[in-house]
Amino acid sequence: MKRNYNLFYCLNSNELNCSDYFCTMHYVEPYFSWRGYYIASEDPNSPFYGREYSEFEFTNSVYDFYIHPQWESIGSPTLYIKILFADYEEGYTIIEMIGEWNDAIENDIMILKRDIIEPMIEQGINKFILIGENVLNFHYSDDCYYEEWFDDVEDGWIALINFHEHVIREFEQINIDHYFVMGGELEEIEWRTYKPYQFFKKVDELVMKRIN
Repeated sequence: MKRNYNLFYCLNSNELNCSDYFCTMHYVEPYFSWRGYYIASEDPNSPFYGREYSEFEFTNSVYDFYIHPQWESIGSPTLYIKILFADYEEGYTIIEMIGEWNDAIENDIMILKRDIIEPMIEQGINKFILIGENVLNFHYSDDCYYEEWFDDVEDGWIALINFHEHVIREFEQINIDHYFVMGGELEEIEWRTYKPYQFFKKVDELVMKRIN
């Protein structure tokens, strides 16, 4: 069985020191069990259509430490993603993230919004599920792109799943948390136990309870 490390656990575990963690960072790969349902590089509507990957050549890195080559580069040196699933009829996508979300220096939200989110919105996506258990830190700047994203999905929503408490506190500190649906039961979903549509329906149910 492939190992799917949780970066934050590795950094804070008493069983692993920092050198242990960085030595294993390249093993942390995007969730692979849904590839039978969807592959972004084979989806003509995906921003990553036609992209090719290597299982052996490690070129992308976070803080000079290589990450698994299956993660998608969005143009940020510290934040990478993987579109795990997209359903254009239902209008939702599931995106896994890894690294450091840095708006202060890298303006990651601008890159994410312009190059990934907007092309997907143009294809009919208005419900975004972001999985953040491997997002280690968040550094804020301002909320203009978050507000824009929120306005663009007027009939949809943006849900955060399994982001760490200190990252959520950073969102709350600059008051961008109201652009997202997060916290509560959304932090308790064992999402890997679901098929994509089942996971979406679970999140949608919780979101509807929150906003109605």
